[in-house]
Amino acid sequence: MKFVDNLKESYTELVHKVSWPTRKELSKSAVLVLIASIILALIVWLMDFSFESLMTFVYGLF
Repeated sequence: MKFVDNLKESYTELVHKVSWPTRKELSKSAVLVLIASIILALIVWLMDFSFESLMTFVYGLF
């Protein structure tokens, strides 16, 4: 019986209490996440490239 009550309460909360974003808000958030992910990926790539170049230089000295 507890399981059924839990399902009913969950349904009520999802339908009546949760504030769902609009399609426009969701699109803006998705674009923001995409841009942030691309910037972060570029930063990581730049760091990786820099360290690789530094290590190639250091190993070339020996």
